Amino acid sequence: MYLDFGREVCGELEIAGKREWLVTNGIGGYASGTIANMLTRRYHALLMAALKPPLGRTLLVAKVDETAEYDGIYPQSGHYYPLFVNRWNNSERSTEPDGYRHLNRFHLEGATPVWTYAMGNALLEKRIWMQPGANTTYVHYRLARATGPLLLQAKIFVNYRDYHSTTLINDWQPAIDPLDGGLRLQLFDDAVPFYLLSDRADLTPQFDWYEDFLLSLEEYRGQSDISEDHIYAAHARIVLQPGETVTLAATTERDANLDGEAAYAARRAYEHGLLQRVSAMHAAPLTAPLKQLVLAADQFIVKRPTRTDRDGHSIIAGYPWFGDWGRDTMVALPGLTLATGRPEVAASILRTYAEFVDQGMLPNRFPDAGETPEYNTVDAALWYFEAIRQYYAATSNDDLLRDLFPTLVEIIDWHRRGARYHIHMDPQDGLLYAGEEGVQLTWMDAKVGDWVVTPRTGKPVEINALWYSALRVMTDFARQLGEDKTVYQAMAAQVKEGFGRFWNAEMGYCYDVLDGPNGDDLSLRPNQLFAVALPHSPLSPAQQRSVVDACARQLLTAHGLRTLSPQDSAYVGHYGGDQQKRDAAYHQGTAWSWLIGPFVSAHLRVYQDLRQARSYLTPLVQHLTAHGVGSISEIYDGDPPFTPRGCIAQAWSVAELLRAWQMTETRD
Repeated sequence: MYLDFGREVCGELEIAGKREWLVTNGIGGYASGTIANMLTRRYHALLMAALKPPLGRTLLVAKVDETAEYDGIYPQSGHYYPLFVNRWNNSERSTEPDGYRHLNRFHLEGATPVWTYAMGNALLEKRIWMQPGANTTYVHYRLARATGPLLLQAKIFVNYRDYHSTTLINDWQPAIDPLDGGLRLQLFDDAVPFYLLSDRADLTPQFDWYEDFLLSLEEYRGQSDISEDHIYAAHARIVLQPGETVTLAATTERDANLDGEAAYAARRAYEHGLLQRVSAMHAAPLTAPLKQLVLAADQFIVKRPTRTDRDGHSIIAGYPWFGDWGRDTMVALPGLTLATGRPEVAASILRTYAEFVDQGMLPNRFPDAGETPEYNTVDAALWYFEAIRQYYAATSNDDLLRDLFPTLVEIIDWHRRGARYHIHMDPQDGLLYAGEEGVQLTWMDAKVGDWVVTPRTGKPVEINALWYSALRVMTDFARQLGEDKTVYQAMAAQVKEGFGRFWNAEMGYCYDVLDGPNGDDLSLRPNQLFAVALPHSPLSPAQQRSVVDACARQLLTAHGLRTLSPQDSAYVGHYGGDQQKRDAAYHQGTAWSWLIGPFVSAHLRVYQDLRQARSYLTPLVQHLTAHGVGSISEIYDGDPPFTPRGCIAQAWSVAELLRAWQMTETRD
């Protein structure tokens, strides 16, 4: 096993309570928690159902608190072993019981978290996974070793709320009704019903509020609601003989499959198929870290039905709190789909987003409640060109290219004549200008109230690197399809000449923004790397090398690149506190792991050294064992030791690591 922890992790609450696990269902739902089985986030859940796939995430089942009795079955005396932990928001901040002390081992079996509890000479295994395509979470127990029977009892806690909120005790009068195989729950009149089911366990209705579960990470994040109340809604009881199993299912599906062995076999077969696709792309056997990254990549790919395609796809930007964002989707698409041998999924995503192009722009994000998409992004449409370019390079699929070409023409035409938010091509230098007061349009998009932390209004460097690349790509596409390429060729030539304005020879790197409200911005940021990393660079070879070296010296960390040089007076090296403090640091020094991808691409272009480029990826691969176990975090403190922050699993972090890993493969 690659990701396998013993008591050195499991037996230390401060470690086991900070490492988190994640399983997903491919339609936006998920389950997540800590190794210690202790709630620390409002986003932790056994069933966070996507009621309006891939969004509408709603907490239905919070957790299961198990207690085992071994060496005696009631009414005889025996030894009781709590297998869970709760931390309470009381004056003592008490933690009880101490079930983590019985946790002998935690490991990932594929993407499935597995807990092994030791009670005397007995070993009890627990696995949690979700059924692909359904809001169904399985909890499967097996008495792997014992010399007699074991009584397993569990309290099941439920709720019903949006995943961004918390619940306090209220006047709900839930209907908890027995049925064959379990219970049907409807917490109030307008709530969607859900089910607690089991193949063998006795499930009996309960109703009791448990108050003040402390959410310590929400407290760290400066949230006002740092505790939550849940309903103890059901009690499960089963006597297991050595070798026997029992399955619990938390689900919105009345007819969910309760054959736990078969359901898990289907899950394992699904993952095996994912790995087989990648194996076929590589001459050498897949390494354990690469296998884990491939399985992590799958967690972000979701169905997004459209008007014309019920089986459309998109990409969740990050767990546990992001939905699908246009920019993140296009950046992540090559690594999550093409590097994993799934070009048909890439094509589906590209077609899906074509349906949402509006006034030459791709959606920035789809709101959780399903309202009209938001279009406040200047770069999503430009990343769309790069995603299509990489798809075409991998597949040579003229049919998709021909279908999408009119959309690409429309995007460029809108950018020439002017789109939302003052996005337009400056006829003097061919560069793209974007921005207006109070709006954040680039990927550095933190905003608190009316305060845009990093506005970057004007002509941002990466936007114009993407614009130049898009025009060169359109020239190639037009040539391939027999269309007129001259207009794109001429525009690209003008942009390349105009891009020379970004170069600051004295500093040896590019301005971050030109022609802003306060003039040109010389802040040293990683955005200029795209002018080197993209296949069509407007910089000379000497300039490319100087950019890479400047970013390496001041921005590179073990876990990605800082968003601002530590030498800048505006630099913030720690990410934490309330939303204003966190957003003030988000793009002002915080390190982002996804940026290691463009850095490695740029480094390879300049130095042509596969081994050295690969060396920049190793620390992030090692990070698979921490924070979100088996995945890559969103961000890290800019200051050592580069502590992980933000989402425990981020799509473009995993994607760019996969893409860069593939780029740096050597033949020996």
